[in-house]
Amino acid sequence: MENVLASNFLFLFVLIFAFIMLVALARSARIVSQYEKGLVLRLGRYRNTVGSGLTFLVPVVESMIKVDMRERVINVEPQKVITKDNVSVIVDAVIYYRISDPVKATFEVQNFSYAATTLAQTNLRNLIGDKSLDETLTARDTINANLRAVLDEATNTWGVKVTRVEVQKIDPPVDITEAMSRQMKAERDKRANILEAEGLKQSQILQAEGVKQSEILKAEGDAQARITRANAEAKAIEVVSNAAENFFKERAEMSKRLDVLNHILAAQTKFIIPAGSDLVNVLGLDDKGVVPLKSPPAKGHA
Repeated sequence: MENVLASNFLFLFVLIFAFIMLVALARSARIVSQYEKGLVLRLGRYRNTVGSGLTFLVPVVESMIKVDMRERVINVEPQKVITKDNVSVIVDAVIYYRISDPVKATFEVQNFSYAATTLAQTNLRNLIGDKSLDETLTARDTINANLRAVLDEATNTWGVKVTRVEVQKIDPPVDITEAMSRQMKAERDKRANILEAEGLKQSQILQAEGVKQSEILKAEGDAQARITRANAEAKAIEVVSNAAENFFKERAEMSKRLDVLNHILAAQTKFIIPAGSDLVNVLGLDDKGVVPLKSPPAKGHA
């Protein structure tokens, strides 16, 4: 009987021990996701950092803190800020950051979101307080860059990298907003009037240039036409002059020859002109009208 009780007690003890071991093994297993880093602590002291996957810890002695390494965003709540020219504006922002060193991000700062938000609000007040309202509304990119640089420098010791800071809205009071709207409308009307006047001026200039160019082309055409007509008339006069000169020259030569012939014949003098002489041509006589010069008769013949 005692042996049976002892064996049952031993079996129960082994069963309980196995159950405890299974529970301890299950509690010692840790799964780290792809986007996480695991910080292993041994008796509350940092031991090492493990990557994604399955990791087994020493039961009771070791524990793990998982750190999300993805980029995150913090909304900076709207706050009232006074500009350099004493105008109250409502400003808010968003901060994009990621953890670069999980050990520092875990052990160097207790609540990073609250610390970053407070730091951003303080620096927003400082940056906008140094600018007038107009500068604040037009220098949004400068404010973003300066705020990101300040936050990045401050959070570097916390193992956090500030990647981007965006000021979402800068809202001035309602009365200033209405005044700015009226000013913008006046500026738009002014630009519209200037553009309309410039367009009318340009149209008139182009129209005048067109008329001027048309008159120039017309004058050049008239001048070219007159030159062409003058050249044609001069050519005609030249042709007529050449024809008249040739005609009257022939008539004058013929009249001169007739005068010479008349003068010669009026003297009733006989001339003996050798055939082929140039005088035959001058007198207008041909070979038929010339009395040939005969040789004297030979001696001894009747």
